[in-house]
Amino acid sequence: MGFLEQLDVPVVAAPMAGGVSTPELAAAVNGAGGLGFLAAGYLAADAMAAQVDRLRALSGRPFGVNVFVPDRDTADPQALAAYRERIAPEAARLGTEAGPAHWGDDDYRAKLAALRSARVPVVSFTFGCPEAGDIAALRRTGTEVLVTVTTAEEAAAAEDAGADALCVQGAEAGGHQGSFEDTYERTIPLARLLAEVRGRVRIPLVAAGGITGAAAVQRCLAGGAVAAQLGTALLRTPESGAQQVHKDALVQQRFDRTTVTRAFSGRRARALANRFVAEHGGVAPGAYPHVHHMTGPLRAAAARAGDAETLHLWAGACYRSAADRPAAEVVGRIAEGL
Repeated sequence: MGFLEQLDVPVVAAPMAGGVSTPELAAAVNGAGGLGFLAAGYLAADAMAAQVDRLRALSGRPFGVNVFVPDRDTADPQALAAYRERIAPEAARLGTEAGPAHWGDDDYRAKLAALRSARVPVVSFTFGCPEAGDIAALRRTGTEVLVTVTTAEEAAAAEDAGADALCVQGAEAGGHQGSFEDTYERTIPLARLLAEVRGRVRIPLVAAGGITGAAAVQRCLAGGAVAAQLGTALLRTPESGAQQVHKDALVQQRFDRTTVTRAFSGRRARALANRFVAEHGGVAPGAYPHVHHMTGPLRAAAARAGDAETLHLWAGACYRSAADRPAAEVVGRIAEGL
């Protein structure tokens, strides 16, 4: 029986990159009986290792670390140049300039080596399935490998590659869609996707997407998952590293829906529908992580200025349920309702 099947509370903290998933947040979820997660996306391997050390100092319980699987560089230079020109006035208004648009592997190989050395209990992957040899190498150190999937076909491929478990991400999920390829928008609701994947594979499943309370967790368990993953539900907790302007936007009436957009990163992600999405989402090129690097200075300046209309406000479909209360209390209330 693996770590996921031994949780006191069948709740996993979603790994939210960009500083949101702090060691303190992971430790709080651990302490409440769930599985805390660190997000290694956008971090260098040494910074990731430092966060692992910090979490181990805060909690003696099992935890996970999430890694982005790099894709090929297929970006269109002309499309990137056109988008840079389009957002130049946005940058100027914020007193900055667009960043260099470039491809990178997010320090992938170095991270895998560091994770093997650290013998992290659970390692999850997003944006693709690792090579079977990489999965096997992690498993030899005692690590359980979890792969994020958005279709039954991706689920079968991950099982064949040796994954111990799958994170089944429905269309309701906030932030980036964890698909192996960003060729089309994933629109399958979690309940249906969970059923499709459960009928295709035999390994344990974690359900993700629009889960905020005990009733939703119960539905996931009844649908064949061993645990449910919370992301947006933890965004407003004091342990979350989300920008205050982001936390505040989740409860502001002017933001009345979410939408899937490439405007901020070049990869499809669910966010609150703000002005930047409305003005640029329809023309943003499919070029990740190029657009992520290009808009990085704008997003940082917008956060400093408290400009919610220009910031990437990642949010799941049930974002209104996110509460400003300690993470342990969020998990505890779910435990009480199960």
